[in-house]
Amino acid sequence: MTKTTFALIGTGVVGERIINQILAHPNCQIVSVFDENKTRLKEISTKYQLPVVETLEELFQSQPNWVYIGTPPVSHAPLAEQIAAHGFNILSEKPLAHDTQDGIRMVKAADEAKVHTAMHFPLMYSPEVHDLKKAITTDSLGDIVRIELHTYFPHWPRKWQQNPWIASREQGGFIREIFPHYLQVLYHLFGDFSISSHETTYPENEQLCETGVTALAKTESGIPIVLNSIAGIGQEELLEFKVIGTKKVMTIRNWSELWVSEKDEKAVHIISDSKPESLLEACHGLINGKESLVVSFEEGLKVQEWIDKLLK
Repeated sequence: MTKTTFALIGTGVVGERIINQILAHPNCQIVSVFDENKTRLKEISTKYQLPVVETLEELFQSQPNWVYIGTPPVSHAPLAEQIAAHGFNILSEKPLAHDTQDGIRMVKAADEAKVHTAMHFPLMYSPEVHDLKKAITTDSLGDIVRIELHTYFPHWPRKWQQNPWIASREQGGFIREIFPHYLQVLYHLFGDFSISSHETTYPENEQLCETGVTALAKTESGIPIVLNSIAGIGQEELLEFKVIGTKKVMTIRNWSELWVSEKDEKAVHIISDSKPESLLEACHGLINGKESLVVSFEEGLKVQEWIDKLLK
């Protein structure tokens, strides 16, 4: 079978994770890598023996099936427009764009060029979300009475994620960096929802990103949603996405731990044996005519709209 080829723009921490995933996949191959940071590009090239290019035009000449955008959000829209103009499918980091208007530009460019789009939402392909979805669809939780997202950060940016933009109000913050993953899962599991009220706190320094947010929302079927996050506090990092039912409560804790509790019982850590399709398998399948689970730019735009509202 012909391999699905990828060209990568951006080689940051998350971009390097994508590189490792592609290199480990038997049906995928990297044909070119570009980064404006020449030192980082050389480091990645040496470490993984990858074909690097000096310009985007050289990258486009490698004729990839997919071009991955792993750059700060403000650059997503202009890059997507260039990629679409060359007729290549686009895999983008989240959030989709810098703001909703840029997201609309990306959706329009891809639609007019008739190219496939996908977004890098790892949680969507996790065994934990797969098992949570199965529990919801089989009604094993009972009546779902609330959905909650709680994220607590002792440090923002996190110690391993230090770069020039991740702490900035213009492009960074945990609402842009963390919330999209969970808002996308929420949308995938429960459909559309609306945010009725929120309060977002910011430091006095107008260059720095938010320090906290609380919000109330509701699904179209009437399930209440609580969103709660704060940074710079005296505890260890903790992220919990909770689906609360009358029979059971299921919690995805710290990205990859699935916990289930029942009435009057302690929560139990569930080790999943599910093996859902990966993002790369989905990208490979999509261009080979297979129905695959990808988060399109249209879905990414919905998440972008919620992000923009929370940032106000």
